[in-house]
Amino acid sequence: MVHSKYFGIITVLSASIMWAVEPIFAKLSYQNSDFVHTSGIRAMFVTLTAFIYVAFSGKKNFLVSRKQFPSLIYVAIAGTIFAGFIYFFALTKIPVVNAVLIGHMQPIFIILIGFFALKEDKLTKFDFAGISLMILSGVLVTTKRIENFMLLKFGTFEDLMVLTATISWATTAIVARKYLRKMNAGSITFYRFLFASIFFIFFIETTSDLKISNAYQIVVGIVVGIGTIFYYEGLKRIKAAQVSAIELSTPFFASILGFLILHEALTKMQIAGILLLFTGIYYLSKKEELKAV
Repeated sequence: MVHSKYFGIITVLSASIMWAVEPIFAKLSYQNSDFVHTSGIRAMFVTLTAFIYVAFSGKKNFLVSRKQFPSLIYVAIAGTIFAGFIYFFALTKIPVVNAVLIGHMQPIFIILIGFFALKEDKLTKFDFAGISLMILSGVLVTTKRIENFMLLKFGTFEDLMVLTATISWATTAIVARKYLRKMNAGSITFYRFLFASIFFIFFIETTSDLKISNAYQIVVGIVVGIGTIFYYEGLKRIKAAQVSAIELSTPFFASILGFLILHEALTKMQIAGILLLFTGIYYLSKKEELKAV
């Protein structure tokens, strides 16, 4: 039987693979659509994917208690509607690398907020070492070259928007870890994107016409649905800060896909980042035997 913590790490890594694939299909879907319509179609097909998962895992998993309902509403609004909207809008104004690097700060906010809100998630020295290495790994893999790193500039209003989205996502991870841990991962995904779908349908229908412009919009929804289910399966088993840190492996999987599919060469900085990634995962996978701090 696979240790619960190891299974949690594997599921979050699987989610990270989905996050690496998502932008590829999202960009393809923008050829004859925009991010608002794609977000709406994506939300609906995430909901459908989660519905199928829950239906096969047991219909009783659709039941939600009164205590869980407010948390689901918050996760949907803060994580999918608010953060998603301002993040994708900011992406149209700033370099992708800026958005990705600011997003890498999410574990820091989870640690800071979790210190007060997640007393049960005590972090060990191994956790801090692993999280630090994962953040550094993400920076190296994303920037690719020292020249790119030196050219980075932050401070625009859109950078602040991405930072706000990052903090918002951090709070949803804490809320899900604290209040929704006993829920089926598919159920959390289903209700989170069901509420978001209702918003998108209403918003799009009042501003334009809701329609599927291409198959990539459907694929994005399925990919995100699978990834989100993996994410919540991991969040049930390991600490929120650990989940967020492991998600920083997404640039690694993206670079590997670029190497295999697009034949993009890996730079020395990316190779160094990949080595740090594995070291970080090693520390994060250590058993909870060391005294927490």
